[in-house]
Amino acid sequence: MFKLILLLFPWSLRRKILIKKFGYKIHPTAHIGLSYIYPKYLEMGAGASIGHFNVAIHLDKIVIGENSSIVRSNWITGFPTGTDSKFFSHDKERKSELIIGKESAITKNHHIDCTNYIHIGDFVTIAGYNSQFLTHSIDIYESRQDSHPIEIGDYCFVSTGVRVLGGAVLPSYSVLGAGAVLNKAFDKEWMLYAGVPAAPKKGIPQDAKYFSREEGFVY
Repeated sequence: MFKLILLLFPWSLRRKILIKKFGYKIHPTAHIGLSYIYPKYLEMGAGASIGHFNVAIHLDKIVIGENSSIVRSNWITGFPTGTDSKFFSHDKERKSELIIGKESAITKNHHIDCTNYIHIGDFVTIAGYNSQFLTHSIDIYESRQDSHPIEIGDYCFVSTGVRVLGGAVLPSYSVLGAGAVLNKAFDKEWMLYAGVPAAPKKGIPQDAKYFSREEGFVY
């Protein structure tokens, strides 16, 4: 109940309570709107922001880099480590974390499952609506829940309505096309990946200005 009531406090006071009571590290210029954000540990760099109506619960750590943002109505969950649960007990290296680099953005209405860690690099846009990042599923061969991390490189553009599954890697300087299902690790940069399942489709010109911008937000 206290966590809900805390949402009604002015941000300046709420920030102090989050730092003192929860042990979070929040830069004086960072900001959280009307959102329920309670991982075990939260770190927000200078200019980092979380907008309204986001939820982030049941994960070990969220780190949001300088000038990065989680915009609105995103659902971020996980499965914390260090419990007595039988779920994922076979994976001693699992980390339930969301790590976002600098100048990146997660826009609106996305589902981010951080049962295993998700790393989003610098100058990345998770664009559009209704994308799903799913790090866990059922291993039908072992008949148990299993999880694998997801990695998104620097200067990536992730289009609307995609599905990114555990074990996937989108290399730096890449675009993931709308509606794609990225289900494995790729390593070729400067590439458009698209389709179901996603595959490299064509190269991206290296003079495309999105991939050399010095400010994350695109006007």
